[in-house]
Parts: sequence; structure tokens; C-alpha cells
Amino acid sequence: MLTLFAVAATLELLAVALDVTVLQWVAKPLLAPLLAVYLVRRRRPDPVVVALGFATAGDVALLIDDERAFLVGMLFFAGTQVCLTSAFVRRARLRVPALAGYGVLWAVANALLWERLGDLRVPVLVYSLALSLMAAAACGVSRRVAVGGAFFLVSDFLIGLGAAEIELPGQDLLVMATYIAALVLIVTGWARLDHGADRGKPRRAPVA
Repeated sequence: MLTLFAVAATLELLAVALDVTVLQWVAKPLLAPLLAVYLVRRRRPDPVVVALGFATAGDVALLIDDERAFLVGMLFFAGTQVCLTSAFVRRARLRVPALAGYGVLWAVANALLWERLGDLRVPVLVYSLALSLMAAAACGVSRRVAVGGAFFLVSDFLIGLGAAEIELPGQDLLVMATYIAALVLIVTGWARLDHGADRGKPRRAPVA
């Protein structure tokens, strides 16, 4: 299944690099579902699988070049972050340094973009808070999942720059590359964890 994911991810990156919209519509909606199938084959369904469902809906919404679709996509990805955070905090308690560090990043990023975001200020503020909490929670699970959470934040920060009309060279490709990395690191890291930790009260996981 990871081979199929790699094919879909490669096609998506090529589609973004070459600006082939039709190919993006084919490849992008396959990314999260393929990882969901991979995960279900290794663990019983849990909030991470639900998170991938929200991510699929968000990916489709963000393929539509419209501000309302952008807000809908943000709402779906907020569901992704809530589900991931729920899964992560069941596995391990939030680490205060991670929470503080991501909290500072959240405050600084929103302060820097606030004037440029216009009507998107509040939605971005709320969504980025959910995203930062997810990334902080990921730090208690494993190194792989933590790096995946960080990549997710970087990807969405780049999207935020675009919403603020700040363009970087190769920005769209960087968004997708970091998003793909985030998904595969979070999912494969989560799949490596033992099943028994899904039951009972949260505990700190061994770092792996």
C-alpha cells in the first residue's frame, strides 16, 4: 500500500510542479485514503483513521480555487487536527516544553500575518491553534510522529503565507512536499506503536 501511496504522491508532486490540474484531481484525493488502508491493516480503526478521512475531504475542497472552498477545507483540516490530537494525548501526556515552544510559534506567526490576512484572520487564528496543539501533542508519541507533526505545521504555514499574499519560489510544491512528508511520517510512526497502548489511560510512549 505504501508503494501505491508513493506513486500517488509522485504524480501529485509532478502535477503541482507542472501545473496539471486534472492530474492533481486524480492524485491528491488518493493520498490520505491509501494511508488509511495501510493503517487499518496494521491497527484497529482509531481517531488517526478518522483524521485521514477529514484530510481527504479537505484535500478535495482545497482543489477548488475559491475562498469559500478554502474555508471549508480549513474546517475539514481542523477536524484532522482534533482527531490527531485526541489520538496522541491518549498515547502520551502533553510535554510542557513542546506546548510552550509551539505556542510561541503560533503567537509569532499570527502576529506577523495578522494585517495581511484580512477576513481570514480569525479562521486562521483558530485553525493554527488546533494545528499547533497537534504538533505539540505529537512530540509525546515518537520522534517520527513528532517530525510529521512539525512538517504538517510547516506545510500549513506556507499555505498561510499564500493566503496573506506572500509568495515564495516553488511555494505550491513545498506545500505539497511537506504535507506528503507529514502524512507518511505520522501514519507510519503511528502504525509502529503497539496495540496495547490504545487501551487504558494515557501513558508516555517510548521514543522511536
